[in-house]
Amino acid sequence: MASPFTIHRLHMRGRSRLLKCLNTVETVFRRSVGTEPIVAQTEGVQDNDYGENDAPKSLYDLMAHRQEQAERSVLISCPSRTSEKKFLKFLSKHGDIKKHFFYESYGVYAVVEFGSRDNVVSLLDSAAIPIVSHDSTVPFKSRLLALRNHSSVDSASQPSSLPCQPQTTVPINELIQRLSREESIDEQISSLTEAYQLTEENSRLRFLVCSLLKDIAAAYFPECTIRPFGSSVNGFGKLGCDLDMFLDLDSISGWNLKRPKSGLSLEYQMKRTNSERHVTQSILSVIGECVDHFGPGCVGVQKILNARCPLVRFAHQPSGFQCDLTANNRVAMKSTELLYLYGELDPRVRSLVFTIRCWARAHSITSSIPGAWISNFSLTVMVLFFLQRRTPPIIPTLNQLRDLAGPEDESVIEGNDCTFVTDFSKIELQRNTDTLDQLLSDFFEFYATFPFSRMSINIRKGKEQNKPEVAPLHIQNPFETSLNVSKNVNTSQLDRFVALCQESAWLLQQSETRTPRGVGVGDTPAAWGLATLLLPSQVAGIKGRKKRKREPASERIKSLLESLKNKNEGKKSSDS
Repeated sequence: MASPFTIHRLHMRGRSRLLKCLNTVETVFRRSVGTEPIVAQTEGVQDNDYGENDAPKSLYDLMAHRQEQAERSVLISCPSRTSEKKFLKFLSKHGDIKKHFFYESYGVYAVVEFGSRDNVVSLLDSAAIPIVSHDSTVPFKSRLLALRNHSSVDSASQPSSLPCQPQTTVPINELIQRLSREESIDEQISSLTEAYQLTEENSRLRFLVCSLLKDIAAAYFPECTIRPFGSSVNGFGKLGCDLDMFLDLDSISGWNLKRPKSGLSLEYQMKRTNSERHVTQSILSVIGECVDHFGPGCVGVQKILNARCPLVRFAHQPSGFQCDLTANNRVAMKSTELLYLYGELDPRVRSLVFTIRCWARAHSITSSIPGAWISNFSLTVMVLFFLQRRTPPIIPTLNQLRDLAGPEDESVIEGNDCTFVTDFSKIELQRNTDTLDQLLSDFFEFYATFPFSRMSINIRKGKEQNKPEVAPLHIQNPFETSLNVSKNVNTSQLDRFVALCQESAWLLQQSETRTPRGVGVGDTPAAWGLATLLLPSQVAGIKGRKKRKREPASERIKSLLESLKNKNEGKKSSDS
């Protein structure tokens, strides 16, 4: 019989990948029961046509595959009454269609991937410029197109909707109901992860938006690339998260061209400026102007050039993404690669991160608005640190990954050591059979009692260290080690986090919380387990900085549960 951990992994990967998962049951089972040292293996975030083998895939291999897909794709705005069959027949005149899907964002859109770039060229050659005043149209041709139906009779007879793929997460109330129908906390965590993680279609759309932006930047830098980084590709992004991109100029040919020892050679003439930062600001300023004036669907463009990391911020309406564009953000890309690696080492890593992030957003520990809140990146590092502190550890420290690195992995960026192994076969994981249920409960207990006043979190070493600076919460940046990634967090927000950890730890210890409770009011299932943790909190004394003695967490929650019980009993009496 397959272990619960095996079942969890099958559930996580989805029905479309069931056959692949069955082929790896033996490996996962060994990891679960701890019969031998485990060499890390991964399936990668891939689609079915990427390859049939189960060999580990590096982040750069996966990104190269996605980018190549994006170059063969177009984004088309469609009338709501469009026949999918006629739509595909019309487009197939230009070549083989490998993949397509529809979604909604300020209208209905279709992402269409062709078999070759020549197919896309053929399609674009057949597209017309809109018939409007020449003086008010910017004749910029992109792969963002609009479908027009010139037959009103056909249009009226078509169904009113197309099969659209979801691009945002389910509302929290709907999620709580879904979780309450599960039969174990492990299944609840798996269900939450499945509901929140980026879909195949959403990932494709993110790379396509980057590719469309690259077409604009290529007017100045013909060989440049625009790559997504952060949550869009590290495996921890949820549906609806922002799209972080960076303009990669290192891919331009000629940087490391070998010069002859004698004879003649040629060099490009370049304009020099005072500093690399000034170059970045100048490039982003120009690209920002182009996006603002010539980028179809790009609105609300802001050039934030004096920030520590200069960026251009805008909304891409056809996709619904909020976008941040930086230039040559190499350290951020290494952080992305590191988180991707940790997420691929063990499926429990991603599941726990998704759960903690969802819990944090439900209680306003995190926020999309800049401020003193704990960031998602900080929360992710806290989860990684917790998993490193398990006995035995579930994931290795960054220093251990660095020690396994070969010459091809060496990376020093702006004086920062960003070296770590990228070959999964070199990483041996220790035997750890902790369930997701146990890890979730222990996470809250771990940080409910963590000595934040004295100690810093450090995933390079995997152990606490004395704070190097005075700050309520100190989390060392994995690569720029002199930086505190949580420097913005104030005492009030840290107090809220600790108090909510205490509350959640207590709730997960209660027998009535840990078991399914059947149907509640009407046909709605009664919240239990993880679903209970996502309900509004009524913890006293954590909204402000008032210095007052708190009751023990158990007493607070006990009175909370009593009040809820009395409230429900009163409602039943009135209904009868």
